[in-house]
Amino acid sequence: MVKKIKRPVLATLVPVLALGLTLTGCTDSKDAASSTTSPNGSQTTPAATQSNEMKPVTLSLFIDSPYQQPTPDNKIYKMIKEKTGVSLKMEFLVGDLQQKLGVMIAGGDYSDIMTGNDKLIAAGAFIPLEDLIEKYAPNLKKHYANVWNQMKDPASGHLYVLPNYNVFSGQFNETAYEGPGFYLQKDVLKEMGYPTPKTLDEYFDIIAKYKAKHPDMIGFETLNFDWRNFPLLNPPEHLAGHPNDGGVIVENGKAQIFADKDIAKTYYKKLNEINAQGLMDREALVQNYDQYLAKIASGRVIGMFDQHWNFGDGERSLISQNKIGSTYVGFPLVYPGAKEYYRDRPVLNINRGYGISTKAKDPVQIIKFLDSLMTEDWQKTLQWGIQGDDYLVKDGKFARTPEQRAKADDNTWKLGNKAEAFFANLPKMQGTYSDGNATDPGTQPQEFYDSLKPQDQEVLKAYNHKTWAEFFKTPDENPVYYPAWSIDLVDGSPAKVANTKMNDLAVKYLPKAILAKPDDFEGVWKDYVDQISKSNFKAYEDRINDQISWRIKNWSSK
Repeated sequence: MVKKIKRPVLATLVPVLALGLTLTGCTDSKDAASSTTSPNGSQTTPAATQSNEMKPVTLSLFIDSPYQQPTPDNKIYKMIKEKTGVSLKMEFLVGDLQQKLGVMIAGGDYSDIMTGNDKLIAAGAFIPLEDLIEKYAPNLKKHYANVWNQMKDPASGHLYVLPNYNVFSGQFNETAYEGPGFYLQKDVLKEMGYPTPKTLDEYFDIIAKYKAKHPDMIGFETLNFDWRNFPLLNPPEHLAGHPNDGGVIVENGKAQIFADKDIAKTYYKKLNEINAQGLMDREALVQNYDQYLAKIASGRVIGMFDQHWNFGDGERSLISQNKIGSTYVGFPLVYPGAKEYYRDRPVLNINRGYGISTKAKDPVQIIKFLDSLMTEDWQKTLQWGIQGDDYLVKDGKFARTPEQRAKADDNTWKLGNKAEAFFANLPKMQGTYSDGNATDPGTQPQEFYDSLKPQDQEVLKAYNHKTWAEFFKTPDENPVYYPAWSIDLVDGSPAKVANTKMNDLAVKYLPKAILAKPDDFEGVWKDYVDQISKSNFKAYEDRINDQISWRIKNWSSK
């Protein structure tokens, strides 16, 4: 049904209309690879060496998420302007994504660079990138060498979008946890004696007891809005011991929908029960994403099922307010007899990242620009910041002072000192750099622990953990095909039509089932299952199974 876009969401709570940034011309990768040095000889920032081949150019850029406008004097954007010569005129999403994409496609109104989307790919909005990369982008070619075949569109064999996350080199240290789980506030856990809920009953019992003492709190929250309705749709698969494959569960290489299965009914019947008890936010099923984030940022939400990256902006707002106790810890609840499978190994973010549109006048210049940012110097600047200002180097290891960490947690500071909106969808190095340092502060083990607030360290100590990832079972290697949610259903195909129909049915019937009087639940559920049986869901399953087989054949090691 619904895909998961696995990436940290760096948008803030305030939607914006459009942002024009003058970043100004472009360097060859060899130019960007050099760096300036401080008086003591230490490396600082990427050097500014403009290629004679390139002329200053303004590139338009569409990003399919809402962001808040950076300050005009943002130091990273100023550095990009000074050292690359490319001007970016950035437009951020306002309102509904599908409506925006429909308008863009109908009018052929494409920016030079756009974030990847299956609908835009199907509409022919992007140009193939493989030849451009081969000829003009050695850094990108090296970066994607091990996943080259996985990146290509199965229908055409072309590469249209540069994946923005989960291409690793060196050592990968998982410290934070950005995936799915049933989350509870840290203050709740502390007051309740640091329990470890393992079942739905135990989880909602904690919420009920805490809300009884704090009636102004919101018990359980969820989201049923636009493509972000996976907090409502995905829990049954995890509760039943399956990883996030979107709208299907896969066993022995065979996929089937679970929306009409008992594993789904059990979950939604439980939500019906807690709603009758007054534990569920009655606005949850009709609110939009910004309203959802605002409630989390208020500190009033006891718990919810979600993927951490999806509510991260609400949590970052809490951190900026120093409401650390109102931030969250995730737990991997399962049905009796099921084996936990929440945490997975990071997977390539296929068709998510930047692509070059058919309206771009100079694709060569664009690919050279993107390639120039795939050097260690630029990546360190984009991920760690400016040496001396944003981090220090001690005995070869990157670290930050308490003051530097506090600034990095401040959303207002980031608007003037980070390039989050642009960087989120860029190709990026992950793992470790050639000097052994982690590619970002969050995965540098000692820096991660040192950066935690005392309240966070107290929670980890109570559970005998050092990282948030340890609350979840260490995952085995991902199945070759994984994840099924990244399979393109192809616009207009029977599979796509069936998937849309099932999603529409979920949006209609699940709120009715959850909000119904308990005695009416069975009747509503029966109507829902009957409608699913008429949706041609088999076409959806067939497409998923066909592509699972294709991936196993083409992606397996040879």
